[in-house]
Amino acid sequence: MSINTAEVIKILNKITDVMSQNKAFLSELDAAIGDGDHGINMEKGFLAVSDKIKDDTEAAIGDVLKKAGMALVSNVGGASGPLYGTAFMKAAVELKDAKTMDLKDFLNVMNAALGGIKMRGKAELEDKTMVDAIVPAIESLNESVSSNEDTVIALEKAKDSALKGVLHTKEIIAKKGRASYLGERSIGHQDPGATSSYLMLNTIYECIKEISQK
Repeated sequence: MSINTAEVIKILNKITDVMSQNKAFLSELDAAIGDGDHGINMEKGFLAVSDKIKDDTEAAIGDVLKKAGMALVSNVGGASGPLYGTAFMKAAVELKDAKTMDLKDFLNVMNAALGGIKMRGKAELEDKTMVDAIVPAIESLNESVSSNEDTVIALEKAKDSALKGVLHTKEIIAKKGRASYLGERSIGHQDPGATSSYLMLNTIYECIKEISQK
C-alpha cells in the first residue's frame, strides 16, 4: 500500500500528539541520565512541525519532510534537535518530488535518516542512543521488504524490534552525550532518545493500520 502527502501530514500531527502525551515520561527518563528536558523539547519541536506543514497537503512529501526537519533543528534544544532534524532532512532527499510513498520508500527513508543521525551524532549500535531503536527496526523492515510482506505486518514487526532495542538500552553503558559521564551508573536506565524513536515508529504503525482498514 501507498500513502499520500496528506496522510504523511496526518501521521506527523499524530506524532505531535504522542510527544505531548509522553512529555513527562520522556523527561523523566532523561532526568535520570541527562538534562531532564527531552520530553519538553520533543513536544516543542513537533508542535513547530505541525504548524509549519499544516497547509502543505498538496506539496511533495520530500518538501514536507524537509520543512519538518528544519522546524526540529530550529525548535528542539540539546542534541535531539540536530539529530532528528538531520534525520528528517536526509529522509526528504530520498523522496524529493514524490507525492506517494510505499514500504520500500519508507525503508529507504529510514536508511537515509539513520545515515544522517550517525553522521551528526557519531553514534553506533550499543552506544545507548536512538540508534539502538532505529537499527533493529531497519533490519526488520529489510527482511519484510525482501519477502514482500504486508505493509501493516511489516511495520508492526519493525516497531516491535525497535521496542526490544529500547529495552536493551537499560542493559548497556552510555557512550554518547551527557549520559556517558555516568559510566556504569547509566546501566539500568532506558535511553530517552531510543524511546522517542520507538514512539514515532509505533505511531506510524498505528496510523498505517488505521488507514489500511478504511
